[in-house]
Amino acid sequence: MLDEHHHREFRTQFVREPAGLRHHPALVLNADYRPLSYYPLSLWPWQEAIKAVFLDRVTIIAEYEEVVRSQRQVFRIPSVVVLKDYVRPQKRVAFTRFNLFLRDEFCCQYCGAKGDLTFDHVVPRSRGGVTSWENVVAACSPCNLRKANRSLRHSGLSLRRRPHQPSPDEMHAVGRRFPPNHLHDSWMDFLYWDAELES
Repeated sequence: MLDEHHHREFRTQFVREPAGLRHHPALVLNADYRPLSYYPLSLWPWQEAIKAVFLDRVTIIAEYEEVVRSQRQVFRIPSVVVLKDYVRPQKRVAFTRFNLFLRDEFCCQYCGAKGDLTFDHVVPRSRGGVTSWENVVAACSPCNLRKANRSLRHSGLSLRRRPHQPSPDEMHAVGRRFPPNHLHDSWMDFLYWDAELES
């Protein structure tokens, strides 16, 4: 049971705050050398990565130039680590604001605009619409105001794509097209191994 608990931690304890990325985070790969997660990108603070090395849970694949010192030794900070045991990916995608925007590729599902995003209930809550993957879409503020609490038919708007619950594979595919702002050179081989090479 303890192992299962630690595996769950591997999936959830990633750096979500950009402020936490400033100081040498390690990219965490599953035993198949794919990132454990794209959103959030599976990153550990360097302290966690070093702890995992000492617990013999990961192998270091790449390192930063910078070093840390303990009383007995000096070692370089890991920049990419791979788990020794394979962790099964989660079967379902959490219904969060960020994941919704990611599913909709960060653009309004009514007009295609990319800025000033919020979200909209296709069937308004005032008309019995529920807050779910199948009824909520990313929408720009102007479209959201225009639609208000009317039905699609009465608002004159149309959906570019029917909202649906995405699979983890679908989210991985979209996630690869929207890299996070902080990417270390040593991560590139592992993040974009399936991307087309630029000619």
